[in-house]
Amino acid sequence: MKKEHKECMSALLPVRDTLDVIGGKWKLLILISIWEGNKHFRGIERSIPKLSTKVLSKELKDMEANQLITRTVINGFPVRTEYRHTEHSNTLKKVIMELQNWGINHRKKIFGDKSEISN
Repeated sequence: MKKEHKECMSALLPVRDTLDVIGGKWKLLILISIWEGNKHFRGIERSIPKLSTKVLSKELKDMEANQLITRTVINGFPVRTEYRHTEHSNTLKKVIMELQNWGINHRKKIFGDKSEISN
């Protein structure tokens, strides 16, 4: 393997690993929803437009497997499930703030200063 190729791979692999964990259309939005206080399945689902029940269920399982959230079943009537962010997921806050800032600036560049955030 050439030296340049090794250096490129050493830069690519951690990014690929990160995207495997947080990539896709929904995971970061779900995490933000949980950070904002939505801790029940229906609350998370309602807070994110166009997110289907099936996709939310799959993404929550993936996020739990990657220790971004915890899932707790609370016995009672009715039985409730709560989702909470983990300390591990808190390490993504700076990254998400940078993505938010980039998105705001990109929207301004592409659509001009008059654009409004829309769903």
